[in-house]
Amino acid sequence: MKKLNNWLENNTFQHSQFWDLKKLVEKKEERNLKISLCFPTLNEEETIGKEIILISSELKERYPLIDEIAVIDSGSTDNTQAIAEEYGAKFFLASDYLQEEGKMKGKGENLWKAIYLLKGDIIVFIDSDILNIHPKFVYGLLGPILYNDPIKYVKAFYERPINLGGGLLGSGGGRVTEILIRPLFAQFFPELAAVIQPLSGEFAGYREIFEQLPFPVGYGVETSQLIDIYQKWGLDAIAQTNLDERIHRNQSTKALGKMSFGILQTFWNRLSKYKGIDNISLENFSMINVETDENKTSKIITRKIVEQERPPMIEVEAYKNRK
Repeated sequence: MKKLNNWLENNTFQHSQFWDLKKLVEKKEERNLKISLCFPTLNEEETIGKEIILISSELKERYPLIDEIAVIDSGSTDNTQAIAEEYGAKFFLASDYLQEEGKMKGKGENLWKAIYLLKGDIIVFIDSDILNIHPKFVYGLLGPILYNDPIKYVKAFYERPINLGGGLLGSGGGRVTEILIRPLFAQFFPELAAVIQPLSGEFAGYREIFEQLPFPVGYGVETSQLIDIYQKWGLDAIAQTNLDERIHRNQSTKALGKMSFGILQTFWNRLSKYKGIDNISLENFSMINVETDENKTSKIITRKIVEQERPPMIEVEAYKNRK
């Protein structure tokens, strides 16, 4: 536990440590780095405009910390594209690119395509449904990387209030983390149990890291990143920053069950790859729920969830040619 406590002390930061944006820009320019910001989206017209405006005005125009802001979209049917383009973000429909690699859809697919589409040496990923967006969601992740050479990848952590309709409960978010991921990490990858919010959608890292990672296209992408980075570069390459609080749409317990079903597939794959556990053979790829209708009649509902993975981008011919 001594090593974990040392890591927690040395690799855990507060966003307020990086409030001096002028110095952050100087550090970026001193190291001759380009930084890209990616918002993965699917029908986020209610929040994406505010996120782009706030980050662009503060971190691109006033302080040139970010060189490009892009929206990578899964096929929104609302006004996400129009709003993103109106406020100056680059907009990419994920399915339009790397078509020769076949069709897949999901948040992880958007993140994977971002490695191909964006130009930065460092890429920051921010979820597009944040209601209390603030520049700290970006500079809080970049600070540890720009000031600490050994750090290659930074995760966000925060309080996640639950919206119960009548108001916000001060805590209770991150349910899948505490019920599923942390127990699994503690048993099989115990050093990763020190990561406070392993499933946070806000993280930043060097391109040279992301391009070497396989990307699950669905729910397992955050879990796979942590395990793969830890196995390849070690715990000291990872850091985390406290962003205080993140308010967003909370998902139902049933939706979190689907998420867990996908994450588990990714986790079993990593156990086989890194721990030599070869006897895990899934008998079923459909999530099974029992649902009761208004007549109190119960029936079985199945939803197929297969956590497919994209290869490391560095292995994709079109990316090698572009690079």
